[in-house]
Amino acid sequence: MTGRAGDDLAHCSLRQLGWSAFFERQLSSAEAQSSVPARVVAVQRSGLTLVFEGGTVTLPLGGRWFQGATEDRPTIGDWVLLDSQRRSIRRLLARRSLLKRAAAGRSREVQLIAANIDTMFLVSSCNEDFNPARLERYLALALKAGVTPVVVLTKRDRVTDPDAYVAVVQALKADLPVVLVDARDPRSVDGIRAWCGEGETVALLGSSGVGKSTLVNTLSGAAVQLTRDVREDDSKGRHTTTHRSLHLLPDGGLVVDNPGMRELTLADAEEGVESLFEDIEVLAATCRFRDCRHHGEPGCAVQAAIAAGALDARRLDRYRKLQAPPDVQRR
Repeated sequence: MTGRAGDDLAHCSLRQLGWSAFFERQLSSAEAQSSVPARVVAVQRSGLTLVFEGGTVTLPLGGRWFQGATEDRPTIGDWVLLDSQRRSIRRLLARRSLLKRAAAGRSREVQLIAANIDTMFLVSSCNEDFNPARLERYLALALKAGVTPVVVLTKRDRVTDPDAYVAVVQALKADLPVVLVDARDPRSVDGIRAWCGEGETVALLGSSGVGKSTLVNTLSGAAVQLTRDVREDDSKGRHTTTHRSLHLLPDGGLVVDNPGMRELTLADAEEGVESLFEDIEVLAATCRFRDCRHHGEPGCAVQAAIAAGALDARRLDRYRKLQAPPDVQRR
């Protein structure tokens, strides 16, 4: 990213930064007079970069923020209240949405991805990196958080039948928006600009090398993120974005670019999984036994659908895996 984080946002009004009545209602009359609302636009080890109406500030995150749960700590996209001198963070405002995942390793910690996101662009490429099971994880993450998912398929110019990729994605969930793009072509990305209006915040998630940084640059009309070529031997990407950052788009929207994720393990995403696999949930409700595990019990409607060719057995396997605890998901 060129320049200091938040420099392109310093001139924005609160509304342009994503402020709404949802956040306004959380302020007491005294806070409305004595506090300064600010949004987190970058997170560093040393603290946070925040943007408020008329400027930016970088503040350390004091020890008190590390005494409680990870979810109680500010992350990118969050709104906080600063003191009138903009020297300290008074409190974190309640979120409209929170994207999080299980941290790597065997710990039960969670890692915060972004807060107060309106739309998630799930970016995948039309090559060997395309992975429906991985997309299902991202979809469950978005649905759990109450964020609108949009699948963006890049590198459509690299394959002879890009519509085949679209068909696979659309089979994952009914009415799921899917957009084919060449991330380098400004005209090609016009189809996703509808989600990037003034005050709207979108987050880009996907593996390394699928074109997220190129997409951010094309949407922004400037080189705000570094890009690198994908390895030709296996279509795997190199990490280019190394930290989460918030950018202003020409249409007035805000975009969070995230580092590529080698592993996405869901944390507390049962509702998202159930919504994504609604077809299996509907079938399960008609099984003879309420506690049917769909492993061959008599009267199992799910296994009957598989036998009839109405349900892919691999979809049931993925459903089970996403319902499992994080350590099982990683296997």
